[in-house]
Amino acid sequence: MTRSSLTTPPPDAGTPAAHPDAPPPGTDLGSHYSRCFGCGTDHPTGLHLTARTPDGTTVEAEFTVGEAHQGAPMLAHGGVLAAAMDEVIGMSVYLFHKPYVTGRLETDFLLPVPVGTTLHLRAWCNGIAGRKAYLEAEGRIGAPDGPVAVRAAALFIEVSMEHFAQHGDLAAIAAEHQDYEVNP
Repeated sequence: MTRSSLTTPPPDAGTPAAHPDAPPPGTDLGSHYSRCFGCGTDHPTGLHLTARTPDGTTVEAEFTVGEAHQGAPMLAHGGVLAAAMDEVIGMSVYLFHKPYVTGRLETDFLLPVPVGTTLHLRAWCNGIAGRKAYLEAEGRIGAPDGPVAVRAAALFIEVSMEHFAQHGDLAAIAAEHQDYEVNP
């Protein structure tokens, strides 16, 4: 994948390490918000990704393309695939126990993904420099070692929880994130 300089870590980027309180290898990560389109269990047409960390530094998830996710007849919508990549990448920064938001997402579509296909997603962090995290992901058709259908590279920016309180719903944050202190 050819990436822009905006999603390539600088030479002085640090090697990411999971936070000491991050879920141990083999653990499901859970939803960061119940109504999230990507991982929320309460979103009626969402992707319903369930992610886990196999090794404490990468994240894996599966997504089965449904009829609500199609663009062309019986094929996944490219925007939905980009959303799945954004979600699995966002779940990988969860391992650092810091809130991040997407700053840039570059997505390459390599193969069509038919409705009914299970896409196996994997994401990892290539480096952190200041508030910037440089991440990648891939989606494989049918199995973790299946053909690569979609790849992504991303730049995520660390923010404070106040960012979500200022721009989102403070009551929802407080209800679902007791492990973060929010002082708007």
